[in-house]
Amino acid sequence: MEGETKYLGIDFGLKRVGISVSDGTKSFAFQRDYLMNDGSLLKSLLSIIKTDNIERIIIGYPVKFSSEKTHITENVEKFSSDLKEFLNRENINCEIVFFDERLTSSLAQYNLASSGLSRKKRKDKGHIDTISAQIILQDYLDYIKNKK
Repeated sequence: MEGETKYLGIDFGLKRVGISVSDGTKSFAFQRDYLMNDGSLLKSLLSIIKTDNIERIIIGYPVKFSSEKTHITENVEKFSSDLKEFLNRENINCEIVFFDERLTSSLAQYNLASSGLSRKKRKDKGHIDTISAQIILQDYLDYIKNKK
């Protein structure tokens, strides 16, 4: 349907950023290729946001089981802030939400291990990042649906 908005899921990493996008009903999350975390990251995200009519961005928020911040939490917060500023400069109104990502990478590795993919493909960290982004977004979508 024309005009349907979607959600964007992000698994932020210092080298790669896993990406997923919801369907128009915001029921299902689908993997996208990961992006390299380099000088073109924000422009690449802007392209996805425009193309897929993204209204909300869900960023995996890394915390320990004790709910303390991890070594990468500050990087995620800075990335979120930079993204928000960039989108404001581009006149894009998009809500950014943090969502707890505990166990996401472990779950992604488990899903890969049981997928039947070759060992080489299972070891591809980019593949893990995209699955992690999908899990983060799907967990968020399920959380919103169950909250209603």
